Amino acid sequence: MDKPAASRYRGDFVAWAGVCGFIGEGSSGAPIFPHSHYAIQLTIGAPAGLRVQFGHHGEWKSCNAAMFPSRATHTIDVTGCAMSVVLFIEPETPTGKALSARLQGQLELLDADTVAFAVTNLDRAWRVERSYDAVKAVCMQFLQQISQTATREPSDPRVLAAIEYLRQRVDLPVSLPEVAKVASLSPERFRHLFVEETGMPLRTYVLWRRLLHVWTLLMNGETLSGAAHAAGFADSAHLTRTARTMFGLPPSVLQMNGPLSVRAKAQQHHLV
Repeated sequence: MDKPAASRYRGDFVAWAGVCGFIGEGSSGAPIFPHSHYAIQLTIGAPAGLRVQFGHHGEWKSCNAAMFPSRATHTIDVTGCAMSVVLFIEPETPTGKALSARLQGQLELLDADTVAFAVTNLDRAWRVERSYDAVKAVCMQFLQQISQTATREPSDPRVLAAIEYLRQRVDLPVSLPEVAKVASLSPERFRHLFVEETGMPLRTYVLWRRLLHVWTLLMNGETLSGAAHAAGFADSAHLTRTARTMFGLPPSVLQMNGPLSVRAKAQQHHLV
């Protein structure tokens, strides 16, 4: 990983319950605009070159990796990195709760030794193996390591039925009473059970699923407007506003044409 960073961002999207993120090379050519969002953010820059800023006017700091607490204003600059990884962790998940307790509302910088194993394995999984599952597994292992928690998937059949219902209606509006009925529970009982099982309120989960669907479609070659419509956003402008709030930048600057996207598109073409 001794080659310079690409001039324009080229990367891929990964996601699992309560976590999503991007792995890629290059950048939009400038630091990301200062922003805040609900998710806790973990950013890794490899082999070096990452700069981060905490607050609107905080001091720029160079580091190998950084964690930002939920709702904290921050920005990152990956223009000097050959590879960057940005993960967004929902605060209500077990991993998110552990990291929130660790951060206590403050920025935490991670040194090279802490992230060395993850960087080496991510580089191999992404560039060489070109495996979505391998990238996801390394990210999960690293988050478990720094949070000292184990990933837990929903298991209650009522919540699983609701999740399947939401998956099939990702482009349509849904209400709490409607989904609670699918689970054969009262809205109030379902509300508590859903948070207990997924770590997220229903409204947050629905938005999360729509954003995940957008990035998956973009990886498979869909246009921005097509992905926005398919995921239930009013238009690409609505999607862009939502993405800016959550990620600090619009989808248009992230080219989903990394090794995983290229492989996914080739598989889609083969199926056709």
